[in-house]
Amino acid sequence: MDPTTLFIVALFLLVACSVLVGELMSRLGQAALVGQLAVGVVFGPTLLGAPLGFLSLNTELTGLQFLATFFILMTAGLAVTPEQVYATGVPAAALGITMFVAPFLAGAEVVHLLYPAFSTTTDLFVALTISITALPVLGIMLREFGLLGSKFGTTLLNSSLLNELAAVTTFSILLSVWGAHGSTTTAVAVAVLTVGVFLTSILAVHNGLRSLRHLRIWDRWVARFRGSWRSREAGFAILMVSGLGAALYSQALGLTFLVGAFYAGLLITPESAGPHEHRQIARVFDTITWGFFIPLFFALVGFDMNLRSLVSSPLVLFSFAALCLFALLSKVAVGAMVTRLFGWSPSEALGAGFLVASRGAVELAMAVILEVRGIFSPELFTVVAGVGVATTLLSPIGARPFVRHLGSAGRREPEGALRPWLDTALPPEGGEYDLAPPAE
Repeated sequence: MDPTTLFIVALFLLVACSVLVGELMSRLGQAALVGQLAVGVVFGPTLLGAPLGFLSLNTELTGLQFLATFFILMTAGLAVTPEQVYATGVPAAALGITMFVAPFLAGAEVVHLLYPAFSTTTDLFVALTISITALPVLGIMLREFGLLGSKFGTTLLNSSLLNELAAVTTFSILLSVWGAHGSTTTAVAVAVLTVGVFLTSILAVHNGLRSLRHLRIWDRWVARFRGSWRSREAGFAILMVSGLGAALYSQALGLTFLVGAFYAGLLITPESAGPHEHRQIARVFDTITWGFFIPLFFALVGFDMNLRSLVSSPLVLFSFAALCLFALLSKVAVGAMVTRLFGWSPSEALGAGFLVASRGAVELAMAVILEVRGIFSPELFTVVAGVGVATTLLSPIGARPFVRHLGSAGRREPEGALRPWLDTALPPEGGEYDLAPPAE
């Protein structure tokens, strides 16, 4: 089979099977990403990759994975606006920051004990990837338990939002430190300053666009532009240019493109672009991302995993099991303790702890970048990705006994940053998690 035909066959099987198996897992009450990862494992080096000849396509598939990673981080960024962050209440903010910082710092010590030969930076990278709560996966589970419109669910979503923001920002700082020369103190100071410059620039552009929305002349300019622009889907093109520009800007500052892609969503918000225009742009972007790039991304992550390495030695298997146990229990313990301090019942606190233990796309996107840069070995990448899959499977199972009674009792109107988003964020039955905020 010639290389072009082999590539098309591999792409067809990965996308088609990911969509079908992801749908099956959704119907079974699990996140679709679990099935999509499993498809990649089947067609990767673990099982059928070598007999089918797919392992020779690493270069072509890596390019697609890079593009899929960009779209996923842009999609995650579109779910975030500064207004949502500003409106986050104290309980959600405390929970979001604590459930990132505590597992991150404690996780670095655990990783050092399991892998004493690793550098401090590598320890921190591994700890970072297992300290993130997946916003989309959390939304899916809250919907399945009937808690998406409750104050309980909204608080967890708000906390997960801040968790991802903290994780992405910390990731950019660590990457800058890893590639720097000289003293560690100087490298950290420069990295923090660089990230500060980047975030200040993004917020300045966002506030500038938002201010223009209050000028009557701005709406006339937008209407004139839309009327004179002959190309179709100009809004989507502008979004892509903004995302690529932010990615280039973050790369030029010595940060990863991941940071630029994630924060580029801050530039296109209902407040800056207008509610109707933002919804149109987000709908097109979500269709492309959820319909093609997200199933492909998770399949390619599974494709990069070689589960045979987990059983290559008792030490590797022990390390994997220990990281899984820590990743689950650290989130459960921190989530339960913080929510108890704010007066939640024991059942609510334990349910919240299990729900915030799930991982997802942002964690895996970071792991992909770390593997490409040579920071993660293929074996370590498999371990980290496997921890994400295991905790995502165990999270709803552990939460079910504690939140089962909450779905039919005590439902209240959602409050806080994500209140206008929740009504249309998820379809009522099946489907995927829509990250785009609604028009109003």
